[in-house]
Amino acid sequence: MPEKTDMNKDIARTLLSQEQLVVRIAELGAQLSEDYEGKDVILVCILKGAVHFFSDLSRRMTCHLEMDFMAISSYGNSARKTSGIVRIAKDMDSSITGRHVLIVEDIMDSGLTLKHLTSLLESRQPASLKICCLLDKPERRECDIAPDYVGFTIPNEFVLGYGLDYDGYYRNVPYVGIMDPATPAHTREG
Repeated sequence: MPEKTDMNKDIARTLLSQEQLVVRIAELGAQLSEDYEGKDVILVCILKGAVHFFSDLSRRMTCHLEMDFMAISSYGNSARKTSGIVRIAKDMDSSITGRHVLIVEDIMDSGLTLKHLTSLLESRQPASLKICCLLDKPERRECDIAPDYVGFTIPNEFVLGYGLDYDGYYRNVPYVGIMDPATPAHTREG
């Protein structure tokens, strides 16, 4: 019988607890509800990392909104370092012309992906375009971009959980943790 998996053993320490996430996301939801009240708003979830944040945030917003999804990446196979190559894997289904667009992202570090994405979306002539990210890592910024709404500003550490992954794993960890550099991310059996 295979050994039971314990993803927590690969995490050196908790950076943000479930309770901290719940409180801050409720605060962001209230602020966004006020800022977007009476506007034709569309929330755009950046797949896959922002799914948990997007879901929790949208349920804390009380204004009318539409949801859409995009998959865009600037990461190669290593997942720890940006490749600088931005690729759209899934585009939005809705037109954003004349609408208020709020990009919901899990983390902003280099900023390369979001810089490319905002340029693309601005060309579609939205009424406004803003970014809400759960985590901001300004020490890693490689271009001139900043989120409009931030859940938490974090240090330059490799984080996992609450949608953030390493090689596709750990997204289901219910808190944000810092990966133990001495532990392999996962073991594939085969």
